[in-house]
Amino acid sequence: MATAVTAQSVKELREKTGAGMMDCKKALMEADGDMERAIDILREKGLSKAAKKADRVAAEGLVTIKTNEDNSVAAIVEVNSETDFVAKNQDFQVLVTDVAEMALDGNHGSLEELLSSMHKEGKALKDILNDRIATIGEKLDIRRFEKISSNGKVAGYVHGNGNIGVIVELDTDSNDERVLSLGKDVAMQVAAMNPKYISRDDVDQEYIEHETEILTQQALNEGKPAAIVEKMVVGRLNKELKEVSLLDQAFIKDSDLSVGELVAKVAKEVGSDIKITRMVRFEVGEGLEKREENFADEVAKQLK
Repeated sequence: MATAVTAQSVKELREKTGAGMMDCKKALMEADGDMERAIDILREKGLSKAAKKADRVAAEGLVTIKTNEDNSVAAIVEVNSETDFVAKNQDFQVLVTDVAEMALDGNHGSLEELLSSMHKEGKALKDILNDRIATIGEKLDIRRFEKISSNGKVAGYVHGNGNIGVIVELDTDSNDERVLSLGKDVAMQVAAMNPKYISRDDVDQEYIEHETEILTQQALNEGKPAAIVEKMVVGRLNKELKEVSLLDQAFIKDSDLSVGELVAKVAKEVGSDIKITRMVRFEVGEGLEKREENFADEVAKQLK
């Protein structure tokens, strides 16, 4: 008589191998509930690779963006791989697109909720991820996502081969195509210049105090008279705030305009107020330690 396969045994096998839930269930059924035999079955089928990849760093990958038809909702996701080579793999790119579409269509409050949601193949997204790890042979990681729903418009821009993505929210009543064009230009600006704040009004006091302290010390170290240090610091701080505040930055397509002036110009053209209310910028691998490895060595490892 075959041993019953329980939810607990499936969970245990999944934790040991990193394989998908349905693959674990099938392996346990084939092994009549024998855990060690089930592990061997998964190994034989190449489905336990995910666990072997767990301690690797996935710092390459892709950022992508999906928006709905009326450009009122957008989702941005980052999915990581170990190498840039895999980031160009079609299966990986399809996975990233699937994740973005799920983030856009769903109402997920956390990454765990997104990972637990059902993929169109009939499995939880985290199980699909493990399947792709087994197929592609590298550690993959759905690192983060963000979804913006707006009463105005949202616009996105993905730079290059998907290494930087930006979503910008525009508060406006206009449906003019020029608003979306503006949004894309502003998103491109954010991608290129990486501002910390939308406007000077958003700059927190702690940041100003910290920068003032540093700039004051710099001026004193330069031997400037104490009497003029304060005025110098004000001037330097204003210059710095201009660089970190989106609306104060010179527009990259026309340096005669600031981004704020560009927004005002388009608002006048379309006859409606436009306000940039939010920006989300994802850069692949930011904050992660990237693996430095010789490509020839990597190929040699794959052949072992």
